[in-house]
Amino acid sequence: MTLAYPMSDPRTARPSTALAAAFDRLGTRMSFERDQELYAQDDAVELLYRVESGVVRTTRLTADGRRLIGDFYYPGDVVGLEPGPDYQFGAEALSDCVVQTVRVGSVRAFAGDVEVDRAILDATRREMGRLQEHVMLLGRKGARERVASFLMSLAQRQPDEEFELPMSRQDMADYLGLTIETVSRMLTQLQGDKVVAFPSLRRFQVRDWETLEDLAA
Repeated sequence: MTLAYPMSDPRTARPSTALAAAFDRLGTRMSFERDQELYAQDDAVELLYRVESGVVRTTRLTADGRRLIGDFYYPGDVVGLEPGPDYQFGAEALSDCVVQTVRVGSVRAFAGDVEVDRAILDATRREMGRLQEHVMLLGRKGARERVASFLMSLAQRQPDEEFELPMSRQDMADYLGLTIETVSRMLTQLQGDKVVAFPSLRRFQVRDWETLEDLAA
């Protein structure tokens, strides 16, 4: 399980302030091209990553070769906080990204063990909530509702009238537990019903917020 949380989240104000200061003082800026690996699953946890621009996805390969997507992380999110010594998911640049990296040992020396442990605990609590929502999404919602929920979550992150869809249809399918054919069919249905519109492959507009909210709920 890879943990992430927005540094501006008021519920994590104390540890996020300490981590933000550590990144600001000690962070090293790095650029990653699309699909480039930040770190691999099961690697030892050495670095924390704060996304500055672009989108990062976390993935895990199962024993039979299937790819699972843990989540997507946006500017302001910290990726790599783990309750154990190893990364449970790998992390890849979904798009061209700029991230700040800082060594865990340096953060502990700067902010103190108590602050880092509190940050991990708070991030664990937040991640548990995200995982519960994901389990509900996969277990209780049909394909149309899953895709609608996913689009709603993206729209809520962005203040614009036209929203970016940085991930591929395959990424969506792996995250939602669907086939790429089903995802494409649901997107076509939602567009045909005038719930959403796609001016381009990677951008969409919400035409009927009430219907999208009802489907997502």
